[in-house]
Amino acid sequence: MRRPVIAANWKMNHGPTEARAFMAAFLASYSPRQDRTVAIFPPALSLTTIRDALAARRDVLLGVQNIHGAAKGAFTGENSAPMARDAGATLVLVGQSARRRVFGEPDESTAKKCALALQYSVTPMLCVGERIEQRDRHETEDVVVRQLRAGLPLLSKKAIASVLIAYEPVWAIGTGRTATPADASAVHDVIRRELKSLCASSDAAAEIPILYGGSVTRDNAKSLLAAPGVEGLLVGGASLDAASWSAIACT
Repeated sequence: MRRPVIAANWKMNHGPTEARAFMAAFLASYSPRQDRTVAIFPPALSLTTIRDALAARRDVLLGVQNIHGAAKGAFTGENSAPMARDAGATLVLVGQSARRRVFGEPDESTAKKCALALQYSVTPMLCVGERIEQRDRHETEDVVVRQLRAGLPLLSKKAIASVLIAYEPVWAIGTGRTATPADASAVHDVIRRELKSLCASSDAAAEIPILYGGSVTRDNAKSLLAAPGVEGLLVGGASLDAASWSAIACT
């Protein structure tokens, strides 16, 4: 079994002052562990605060929530892959549901972001997932496969093995509704089969962690993580409280 990846996506929460207090409480309660990978995706303005808090804790990785599809330019309000790397990030969320749904980012933009991230040694976590109406029409498999294919075509078969994938059913994000462990396993199996067709080998595809994200809490984290094919968790609201996040990180 590969080490699970437990990641916190703070979205637009915790500015530098709150982030500093959060990290003091979290690091006091969470000891380094070799059996998992833990990562935090703070808002951009809190990135260096988290980086500084982690100066002596290399066991927790730092990521950014988004990058632009270009390395630099006149794009007011945006952040780039080389800037993220320079600030200390080693991970980036790509295609997270809010970027697709709220900001209208098309599938095609995820391909540029994944390719640019890897060019600057930032590992992309490509997020895929269906809306409730797509689920009701039994289109889940078609949606996640389309989003995978759209996000990875600019990468070589070898490079695809470097990414992480997160399945985020949009209907379960921030709604309190959660896919059952069986639901998550079924979609993760679809994703794994598609990755085998995209990677250089089945062995390479098997090494790509597939996380589940969508109303994960300290109460359901263990059962979700125990589901076949679920190799990690992408946690939203439950990662905003240090005690809750510490409990999930230790799951």
